[in-house]
Amino acid sequence: MKKIYVLSSLLLIMVFVSSCKKNEKKEVTPIVKTYSVMADSTTINWTAYKTTAKVPVKGQFSEVAIENAKKDTTALGALNGLKFKIPISSLITKDTIRDAKVKKYFFGSMENSSTITGTVHINKENASTVDISLNGITRELPIAYIVTDNKVTIVGNMELDNWQAKAALEALNVVCKDLHTGDDGISKTWSDVKIEVIAVLKYE
Repeated sequence: MKKIYVLSSLLLIMVFVSSCKKNEKKEVTPIVKTYSVMADSTTINWTAYKTTAKVPVKGQFSEVAIENAKKDTTALGALNGLKFKIPISSLITKDTIRDAKVKKYFFGSMENSSTITGTVHINKENASTVDISLNGITRELPIAYIVTDNKVTIVGNMELDNWQAKAALEALNVVCKDLHTGDDGISKTWSDVKIEVIAVLKYE
């Protein structure tokens, strides 16, 4: 009788332990995917203007270096606080003669003319800015953005007077006088430049 009691007790314990194991939940570590900016796939376009009719002149910078590459669970988070450096030597306009003039007479008339540096500040209200350092001066550039999948398009209008670039614009206008003269006989180089950045992000 004692043996039967011991056996029954053992069976009850085994059933209890088995029941507990079934109720245990396995902890599954979620896979968190993140965004990061792909500098090699990011495009920096700009549009300057000439003549009193404000004829657009388009170009881009073909290179940009990210100084503090980061990852975030959102595309905007990956951009927020990002520091970048753009070499002036990467400027292209599909006209090699014009490229040389812009580099030599416009950027060459500025302080620290080898690079443009900046920091991106993104917030959810879309009242975002980029701190741009040019001609030895750092100023905020208000921007707007559009997020599409793994791509963020940033646009802004850069008023070069805020970076004290009047002398640089005049130097460029002198060497481009004929090309910047419209039907009214007036030669003009405008001080505002439209900026469009298309940042492609890796999602993994």
